Amino acid sequence: MTLEDIKKILIDLDIDEIANAVKAELDAGTDPQKILQACTEGMNEIGRLYEEKEYYLTELVLAGETMKEAFAVLKPHLEEDKESKGTVVCATVKGDNHDIGKNILVSLLMSAGYNVVDAGMDVPEQKIVDKVKESNAQVVALSSLLTMTVEEISTVSKALEEAGLRDKVKIIVGGAPLNMELAKKLGADDYADDAVDGIRHIKALIEAA
Repeated sequence: MTLEDIKKILIDLDIDEIANAVKAELDAGTDPQKILQACTEGMNEIGRLYEEKEYYLTELVLAGETMKEAFAVLKPHLEEDKESKGTVVCATVKGDNHDIGKNILVSLLMSAGYNVVDAGMDVPEQKIVDKVKESNAQVVALSSLLTMTVEEISTVSKALEEAGLRDKVKIIVGGAPLNMELAKKLGADDYADDAVDGIRHIKALIEAA
């Protein structure tokens, strides 16, 4: 087993093999950071395949789940990431029980070296405020797949403002009913078409802060 094998297993979306492969590399004494890097390279390749329409949403979902399996084995062996690229709170807004897009984003962010706080789905604004306070997050990534829940983005923005946190955190949103114009109207700073696009935008938001 080599790091290239781990990368290939991830790209091949072999969810049944990834945990064993990571374990085997750890047992062989490989630096956990190098294993994480191999996983990141694999996820980057998956992102490229998705953008080139060789992989679709189904593959992206499976990639996220496969990465989660790898990360679950790796996490206890990784030092607290002193060089984390930043902290992101991810949540699906109150009233929305869809979490596929959010889960993909969480996995991609983790594999790219971000500290991620996954607040879950159907999340009330106060819980998001609390998570931002606890984690000192630079970005809040909100998902809303329902037209009737997009107003919750505005509610979250106002709650962060009332808590004195709005100027310390950027809000990025995604979901079928949204676009950049609507995102801005609802009080968000940015909009992403999908999870792969979201990574790029979040990187830019943190670097510009």
